[in-house]
Amino acid sequence: MIKNYLKIAWRNLVHNKGLTGINVGGLAVGMTVAILIGLWIVDELSFDRYHKNYENIARVMQNQTVNGEVNSLKAMPVPAAYELRHLYGNYFKHVVLSSWTNAHLISFGGKNISVSGNYMEQDAPEMLTLSMNKGLINALKDPSSILLTQSVSQAFFGDENPVGKIIKLDGTNLKVGGVYQDLPANTTFSNVAFIAPWELYANSGDVQQSKTNWNANSFQIFAQVVASKSITEVSEKIKNIKKQNLDQQGKLSNPQVFLFPMSRWHLYAEFKNGVNTDGAIRYVWLFGIIGIFVLMLAGINFMNLSTARSEKRAKEVGIRKSIGSLRSQLIWQFLSESLLVAALAFVAAMFLAQLTLPYFNALTGKHVSILWTSPLFWLTGIGFLVISGLFAGSYPAFYLSSFQPVKALKGSFKAGRFAGIPRKVLIVVQFTFSVTMIIGTIVVLRQIQFAKNRPIGYNRSGLIMVRPYSEALHKNMQAVRNELLQSQSVIEIAESGNQITKGSRTSGGFNWPGKDAGTAGEFATVAVTPEYGNTVNWQFNDGRGFLRSTPADLSGLVLNQTAVKYMGLKNPVGQIINWDDKKYRILGITKDMIVESPYEPIKPTIFYLTGEAGIVNIRINPKMSVSEALTNIEAICKKYAPADPFDYKFVDQEYAQKFGDEERVGKLASFFAGLSVFISCLGLFGMATFMAEQRTKEIGVRKVLGATVFNLWALLSKDFVLLIVIALVIATPGAYYCMLKWLQNYTYHTGLSWWIFAASAIGTLLITLLTVSYQSINAALMNPAKSLKSE
Repeated sequence: MIKNYLKIAWRNLVHNKGLTGINVGGLAVGMTVAILIGLWIVDELSFDRYHKNYENIARVMQNQTVNGEVNSLKAMPVPAAYELRHLYGNYFKHVVLSSWTNAHLISFGGKNISVSGNYMEQDAPEMLTLSMNKGLINALKDPSSILLTQSVSQAFFGDENPVGKIIKLDGTNLKVGGVYQDLPANTTFSNVAFIAPWELYANSGDVQQSKTNWNANSFQIFAQVVASKSITEVSEKIKNIKKQNLDQQGKLSNPQVFLFPMSRWHLYAEFKNGVNTDGAIRYVWLFGIIGIFVLMLAGINFMNLSTARSEKRAKEVGIRKSIGSLRSQLIWQFLSESLLVAALAFVAAMFLAQLTLPYFNALTGKHVSILWTSPLFWLTGIGFLVISGLFAGSYPAFYLSSFQPVKALKGSFKAGRFAGIPRKVLIVVQFTFSVTMIIGTIVVLRQIQFAKNRPIGYNRSGLIMVRPYSEALHKNMQAVRNELLQSQSVIEIAESGNQITKGSRTSGGFNWPGKDAGTAGEFATVAVTPEYGNTVNWQFNDGRGFLRSTPADLSGLVLNQTAVKYMGLKNPVGQIINWDDKKYRILGITKDMIVESPYEPIKPTIFYLTGEAGIVNIRINPKMSVSEALTNIEAICKKYAPADPFDYKFVDQEYAQKFGDEERVGKLASFFAGLSVFISCLGLFGMATFMAEQRTKEIGVRKVLGATVFNLWALLSKDFVLLIVIALVIATPGAYYCMLKWLQNYTYHTGLSWWIFAASAIGTLLITLLTVSYQSINAALMNPAKSLKSE
């Protein structure tokens, strides 16, 4: 029986090649989208699950109240780790101090490679359950050892066992203690290519000064809670560890320490006023819903076209019923036909998914692949196939099997005046979703452009950041500066404690004239050399920047607008500020510089002078070609630091990366909106073809009576246009509400202008008219003698 069902189904599909092509093509595109989105969602939901202690690992964070707003910080002071380890040791299996992930220079056998990694305490490898290929997981107990990933080991040693070999990390000799497998891309630590001992890092000046300083929020702390305790329970226990170690002034910011579980790091990374809200999880829900709807659009096409052609199959149903076929048998016959279409579409979808996967990965920044060997993947895929086939074929099957055999065989069967209503409803549903997608895409792209147009407070054009890997460049910075200026390759050069496009450390201990007793003194602080302002092209509201020729500027500060506003200072230039009991004079007030998210408020920031810092900032001479200038800069840097790679980044490119997540969402939304419109138009084209075919004789009569091509085109198009207008009326308020809620996630956001909805409506109507016009005009141009002759 099943074989018979499939044979008849195949004959029907072959007999109606055009209809079959539209159905299979539409379902294949819908399934392809569902497969790609499914792979993306699986990758997102499995983020960080590589680590076996996933459920018990947390990041130690703190909430601080500044100017009435609660800020959530990842940066922590060093003594907090000691406090957790010694006073709350029974709650933690591991407490690990860590540097931030940065590029460092590894050297061996004359080969120098820039590699990203962390300095971490010795328990880190065990806490993260690194999979060791060679050596010992506890090798960091020896502070002269280092752990490398397999890829870094391969780059230096090939297939040779590197354990025990001596390499150099930023000029310091270390012994390779072990090699661990590269971490997968969907982990927080995916770019940690080495782990060096914390003791080596702790000997640096900054860390030494921070060992007992509870105000220096500059480091990361990770912890693993013991299995018998919950992260929430322990978090409540430790919330006051910082507050109880601060003086009265420090307590004003009401610092509350808490544990942020690894299970929420990726999908729930956002905090609003100290409350963990959401994050990437909203995109998981968004694209999951989009995938379901795109698949539904394809299924709707199948439903519409199958029911629209019902009259052509009425006699088939009548004959089958008259020779004894039960309605249940007819239902299974039609369902088998839809399942066969779904199976063909699934095969095509797998091919399309594999073909488009590289583009999809590039678009999403992922490394997903089709899970060919996973039984769960195939079970899910076949499940979707069956559900799609049954969903798409259910209505046609029950509708077609309900025909009365007597009427069908006599040729007196008529679909009924309300038979077309379900098809019209489904078309409205299709275009309601498509219009919503179009409006959403425009709003997302406008929001990105709005943020890009926000004033950033400095000139990023022609500005590069060079990362030194040793002290050589710092020690010879004046000579490097002189030679670069003499070469006319650069306009200015200066150092800073952090990258211009990244956030800085926060510090407390500030007092100023008129400070309210209840105001906390926490600020973002940036160490710079005197030429920093001229290098980045500071824009001053008042006062001046630092001068190398003025030794007194070592006790000077430059504040941004937000810092002045926070302090409530009037005529701030020249006023004295105390910082950790040292007196500083305000030299100038700059416009706010965007260094973190362009969508969020700017932090109160204070710039101070230092002898040397971590990043070299260089402004290229615009009168010289960039390639020539970079060649000259590299040659001079190599002259004084020959072992250091010339590792530079353009500030404008780094700044552009801040829009990466939103731009990916915008591109994906555009991609899916385009596909949804394509699928909807595919169904519309099939319906227009059928309608034109059904009304061939009517069109012939109308032409004989004098109807013009335009009259006939308008006649055949108006029904579809009316349906699209209804879809627009439904979609517009829904899209307005959804996008208004989405924009509220951003402190700085664009508005919802009327033209967005007008443009979407006009565009959708034009697409609809273009889709149906081909068949409408073809029918209108047909020779009436030919169409009427067949009567």
